[in-house]
Amino acid sequence: MLGKASRLGQVFAASLLACHVAVANAENSATAPDEIVLKNGSRLIGTVTGSRDGVVTMETEFAGTLSIAQDQIDQMRTNEVFVLKLEDGTVVEDQPIVVQDNELLLPASVNGDGAYSLTQLQLVNPEPWELGQGYKWSGLVSAALTLQDGNTDSEEFDYRLESVWRSLRDRYTLKLQGEIDEANDVKSAENWKALAKYDYFIDGPWYWGMNAGAEQDKFADLDLRYYIGPYMGRQFYEAPELTVSAEGGLVYVNEDFVVADDKEYPGANWTVHASSNYLGGDSRLYLDHHGILNLDDAQDLILNTTLGLAFPLMFNVEAAAELLVEYDSGAPSAVDKVDQTYRFRIGYSW
Repeated sequence: MLGKASRLGQVFAASLLACHVAVANAENSATAPDEIVLKNGSRLIGTVTGSRDGVVTMETEFAGTLSIAQDQIDQMRTNEVFVLKLEDGTVVEDQPIVVQDNELLLPASVNGDGAYSLTQLQLVNPEPWELGQGYKWSGLVSAALTLQDGNTDSEEFDYRLESVWRSLRDRYTLKLQGEIDEANDVKSAENWKALAKYDYFIDGPWYWGMNAGAEQDKFADLDLRYYIGPYMGRQFYEAPELTVSAEGGLVYVNEDFVVADDKEYPGANWTVHASSNYLGGDSRLYLDHHGILNLDDAQDLILNTTLGLAFPLMFNVEAAAELLVEYDSGAPSAVDKVDQTYRFRIGYSW
């Protein structure tokens, strides 16, 4: 009887020990850090949080967030599973990241030999729109207000609104900006510009589109200018360090002036956009340039350029300092051909 009880006790103790070991192993597996080994032999320990634009991000205790170029990684192992999107559009769900000799190891059901180059990993945990599900909505609302009391009571109000809907197939863009200035209850400036664009992506970085714009500045004798036309565009670079895109096309332009003679003409239309986080701290340098050349009169040229520096304040609120230069060689003789504006604005982006 005692022998039987002893054997039961031994079995119970062994079972308890096995459960304890299993739980300990599970806890160790759950808390084990991710690991990256670089081609130069350096070993990084932390938590891999994502990969985008050829850069893997890892949270570490010793250096915060690290950004590592994919082509510098020799080995990598994560304990968490992710959704992986490859360059060829293949999507792999619930998959840990395992890399050996810069090869991304995947199940044989994804690829016959189960291996891709790590540089073929386009996104980790992509957003729904990046998987072809709907649109990503982003935008900006900002304003600048200046009040002055004294010998001259003045008010200056600038506003800007932007909204973009982006999918894998196409993109819609709406922009509106304007200015209203008063001095001693008399308006000294009132102008606005509006732009609507549609882009359709055709192959790689190339896309075609249609744009329609309008503007008014009665203090510059412009009652209304509007234009519409098609264009071709190319995204040259698209990364946080540098984003550059350019577009060129043809437009029909109609100009109504308050005093000067109205005119209409075919034009060549181009735009350039560039931005960079080179200065760090989540700041953003940006350049927006737009031009229209009168094809009936090469001396008639319109150039609008904005150069700015934006930086975050809190949450999604940002501040920006801008220089706007507007040139219109066809402006009436009583109006300056060049207009420069220095602006500081506060805005909310999403």
